[in-house]
Amino acid sequence: MNFNERCYALLRQIPRGRVTTYKLIAEALGTKAYRAVGRAMATNPNPIVVPCHRVIKSDGSLGHYTTDEAAEGSVIKQQLLEEEGIIVKNRKVADLPKVLYDFTT
Repeated sequence: MNFNERCYALLRQIPRGRVTTYKLIAEALGTKAYRAVGRAMATNPNPIVVPCHRVIKSDGSLGHYTTDEAAEGSVIKQQLLEEEGIIVKNRKVADLPKVLYDFTT
């Protein structure tokens, strides 16, 4: 499996209503390549099947969705998260500790 495929395999483990961070995915892969994880999410060929909308920044902010860096992509990401029950306020996931998925637990 290449790096992106390994990222996507981890992503499939995240249940609906939970999120993780680029950093936690990188750490689960044994690397500090957080930006490479971000690039993998941006080039995800199956964004609903492989739920890259569930990956956010460590500070709880949403980040981007797919390769669309315009506001529209971020709005879609927020809508997908909210449909799963994630509360987003001021472009950040509210109560992050309760919804954060950590691959080590």
